Amino acid sequence: MSDIFLFNKPFHVMSQFTDSDGRATLSDYIRIPSIYPAGRLDYDSEGLMILTGDGELQHQISHPRHKLNKTYWVQVDGDIDDQAIAALKAGVTLKDGPTRPATVHRIIEPSNLWPRTPPVRFRAAIPTSWISLTISEGRNRQVRRMTAAVGYPTLRLIRAKIGDWSIDNLAPGEIKALTIGPEFKRYRTRNAQKPTQSQRNTRTTTRRKRSS
Repeated sequence: MSDIFLFNKPFHVMSQFTDSDGRATLSDYIRIPSIYPAGRLDYDSEGLMILTGDGELQHQISHPRHKLNKTYWVQVDGDIDDQAIAALKAGVTLKDGPTRPATVHRIIEPSNLWPRTPPVRFRAAIPTSWISLTISEGRNRQVRRMTAAVGYPTLRLIRAKIGDWSIDNLAPGEIKALTIGPEFKRYRTRNAQKPTQSQRNTRTTTRRKRSS
């Protein structure tokens, strides 16, 4: 059995416990010793983080190989159209390469959404809209770059789920403890990303070199 902690990170909080520039950090909200984030969340993004003191579990949750989907609520600048939604679903090409296909659909503003401090700046003549976007990658500022690539810059970004864990009933700045049992190992194995043919070929070549 291992404990994890679900934390709803507020806006403009670093996803670490110290900061040399004096910005707000996890230590302003979390007083539990010897736990660490399993993955990061941008300073200007909000929502779910998972922390644990179990190093192996931390790796299992955060490593891209284990393919835990992450779902975001995204407020974008403009009334996003079907063409942009289709492009996000298919995968868009960024500077560091194409993204994997994503699960995307329009949503109304979530009813359990909290006010952001400071609030998003709105332009009276330009509407905004919301989407739910689920990805299985974790590139730097990926969601923001994806929506910008299809012509709809992100105004507000909230991570709502990681795998089966969500921010339901968790207010900004709140933390909740959960116990993870053997079922997570089965879940992880079932959802682990299978190696590609080129990766299998590379492993075979490596083994041959080591044996020669």
